[in-house]
Amino acid sequence: MEISAAGRLEVRITAADVGKRVSVRRLTGTEDTTEKFTDTVGVLTSWDSGVLTITRKGGESVRIPESSLVAGKIVPAAPARRRGPSATYRELAQVSARAWRPVESERLGEWELRAAAGYTRRANSVLPLGDPALPLDEALTAVRRWYGDRGLPAYVQTATGGEGTQELLCAELERRGWTREVTAELWVGALAPVADRADASGVVLSRTADEAWLARYQRKGVSDVALKVLGSGPSVWFATVPGENADSAPAAIGRCVVDGRWAGFGAVEVDPALRRRGLGSLVMAALASRALDEGASAAWLQVEADNAGARSLYAGMGFSAHHAYHHYRDGSS
Repeated sequence: MEISAAGRLEVRITAADVGKRVSVRRLTGTEDTTEKFTDTVGVLTSWDSGVLTITRKGGESVRIPESSLVAGKIVPAAPARRRGPSATYRELAQVSARAWRPVESERLGEWELRAAAGYTRRANSVLPLGDPALPLDEALTAVRRWYGDRGLPAYVQTATGGEGTQELLCAELERRGWTREVTAELWVGALAPVADRADASGVVLSRTADEAWLARYQRKGVSDVALKVLGSGPSVWFATVPGENADSAPAAIGRCVVDGRWAGFGAVEVDPALRRRGLGSLVMAALASRALDEGASAAWLQVEADNAGARSLYAGMGFSAHHAYHHYRDGSS
């Protein structure tokens, strides 16, 4: 907190600092309860009618009465990473988008409108990485029309908590009635330690998702469109740990997309009866080894905020959260 030369806490932010990352301290409680200080760190997304709105790293918005502030300051836009590869949000957004391509896309300025017959929100949402070349309301009208023409709900994928993320856009969408339906995180880590975790000689690697792989995949009845999305990316690999016999579904599967220095992991799934035996680590080790052979050095993956098992597995491999991402759905659709 900012402290004056006289030793007093000071509020050194104003409404002109909207869009900047700030740290504030406020006094909470009432005359009937014990008063205490509460600190909030995030992006200042509005300061209207005596109320500040701060969006935290995970995307949660906190409303703070101006009258309760006792201290405030601007903080660096992105803290230095203590471990793992360094990357901006924009770089990772582009890499992860190339790893999960739609079957149809169109540019709206620096926004990309993506569609894949409704198969996953990621392939059927707008990726806004800059200026749409229109005022926001006009851009959102164009988005609604584009998805409506395809019989799809309009989604916008945004991010919070990193360098260059979109807290202000999130706030504007919420003001216009868009609803956040999904929040997940993108984690990053070094690739070599993942490859070193297990002897993956028994894992089968393929360039295509065959029937055996699809038998373990959680999304059943995979369409031709889904197969196109699954097979999209610069260099795609599918891993399979065979089941006990030729007729059984694989014990575990996984997918990896190699793109320059990055290897992106996904669809790591294990037979529920065989969990906690290291099969997830085995699949990732095999894919990581192949990605290293292709020149990658860093890894990324996406994990749901409430998937405790996956988060524990990935943290043990040296991954850590880089930013949160969200899917906002048009409230009028």
